[in-house]
Amino acid sequence: MNELIFRGKDLFRPSWSNLGPLVIVLVLQLGIGSTRLGATGTFWLVLGTLVLGGGAFVLSWRCWSRVDAQGVTVCWGLGRGRTYPWQDIRWVDVRETKGNGTASSSARIFLDGGRRRSLPGLQTSAIYPAAEFDVNFQRLVNWWEYSTHPTQRIRPAKQFRDRLTPTVVGLFLGLLIVAVVMVVVGLQPS
Repeated sequence: MNELIFRGKDLFRPSWSNLGPLVIVLVLQLGIGSTRLGATGTFWLVLGTLVLGGGAFVLSWRCWSRVDAQGVTVCWGLGRGRTYPWQDIRWVDVRETKGNGTASSSARIFLDGGRRRSLPGLQTSAIYPAAEFDVNFQRLVNWWEYSTHPTQRIRPAKQFRDRLTPTVVGLFLGLLIVAVVMVVVGLQPS
């Protein structure tokens, strides 16, 4: 079987619709920051936003996954990546995340110690659709089935984190932030 390589740069293409929110944040930072923080504070705020946003984009652009006879190698944008041998991989599946009318899917592997690893480059979403996702995922499953004995393939039990969706986490964090703000404001002397 042929080696499979899934690269972030083949999937993540910058577009104006994706850069629009960043431009809006920068304009708001310039407008609000210039009146509240002054020129120096605004400069550092905008520079920090550009460094974080640019760094995140570069890492997503450089991420990749490789499937070959040795196993699955995962690289999140830094270094040469880490190879997980086939004998350590117990299960392969797709994690689907739904929220706000959109859905995204990402291939992941389950390791013998219970750890999970998503495969960068082998994912699809409404923003970055991958037409060949199902075909490529089936190719990954074929490699896994070819390289492991059926007794090594053990479906993991559902865990609490499997039930957590980004919406639930966001709601919880929002409530936590509101509670902390209310406590802090309530502790302020009048």
